[in-house]
Amino acid sequence: QVQLVESGGGLVQAGGSLRLSCAASGLTFSSYAMGWFRQAPGKEREFVAAISRNGGGTYYANSVKGRFTVSRDNAKTTVYLQMNSLKPEDTAVYYCAGYSVTGALPLSTARDLYKYWGQGTQVTVSS
Repeated sequence: QVQLVESGGGLVQAGGSLRLSCAASGLTFSSYAMGWFRQAPGKEREFVAAISRNGGGTYYANSVKGRFTVSRDNAKTTVYLQMNSLKPEDTAVYYCAGYSVTGALPLSTARDLYKYWGQGTQVTVSS
């Protein structure tokens, strides 16, 4: 079965950095666009970043643009989220997710399009 397992979360001071990883198994990883979402307490799950099947295309939420970088290693079936200049408002549970892509389509920010989800990893940024 398909599994997405996130790691790398933790507690960090404002201005610090974290690198999240998401290891995928049970799917043809290179056929999937991958995304990162986050959910803070009492809030809706929101889009953070996405990356195309071959890594050539990326898309970011305005709130993280310039601070976060999404990347992938198809040989390791892993997607990463490098988070720099972290702010207290970045505190949330971070989820990776993927959806199968055929052809050249724009990256999606829509949660409903993502078929597979990880269990999430907690990121806490202290002020």
